[in-house]
Amino acid sequence: MVDIYTRHQRSIQHAFGTEELARAHTSTIITEEIPGDHTAFISSRDFFFLSTVNEIGEPTVSYKGGAPGFVQVLDSKTLLFPSYDGNGMFLSMGNVAATSKIGLLFMDFETPHRVRLQASASIVNDEAILESFPGAQLVVRAEVNSVFLNCGRYIHRYQRVESSKYVPDADGDQPFPAWKRIDQMQAVLPNSDKGRAQATGGTITAEEYMQRVLRGEP
Repeated sequence: MVDIYTRHQRSIQHAFGTEELARAHTSTIITEEIPGDHTAFISSRDFFFLSTVNEIGEPTVSYKGGAPGFVQVLDSKTLLFPSYDGNGMFLSMGNVAATSKIGLLFMDFETPHRVRLQASASIVNDEAILESFPGAQLVVRAEVNSVFLNCGRYIHRYQRVESSKYVPDADGDQPFPAWKRIDQMQAVLPNSDKGRAQATGGTITAEEYMQRVLRGEP
């Protein structure tokens, strides 16, 4: 039986009279490994939400998107997922390096359906694995601690429209994002991005970028 509760969680369970109910979940819906049906579900997702915590206990949550199957289930205890080009802050990856504790939430807004995982993570230092994720800057290995299925009653139903054009292709290529064209950013971009704004329409102001965001044009 998986025991995932802290004393503070148990205290609130006691206050609401749900201690027995919470214990029942540990023997019914919570497992230490990824069941086969969850494997198929995770492998079909093109996004998930990643929670991490830094060395002083501050959490952050980020959206991770890619092509369907960009999260690889190696076995019932192990996942691999890429970290693609972002804003250069590396909040999630820095937190993985610092504390290794992560949470993953896989969603299907159309069914609706969701699966949650808690895991211990590390950044993979293996060139062959990195190359197997075209466009990835880093790859994370997640060793699963607990997996559980949640009731979907509060999940609002949304219909998927299309994939993001920024998902790296089979060669790892992707369009140059608009925020890297902001004039104030040009001096601080990494060397690999400097000069590319001129080849993709020229620089824009921060105000012009915000208008693009409001129109849904990343």
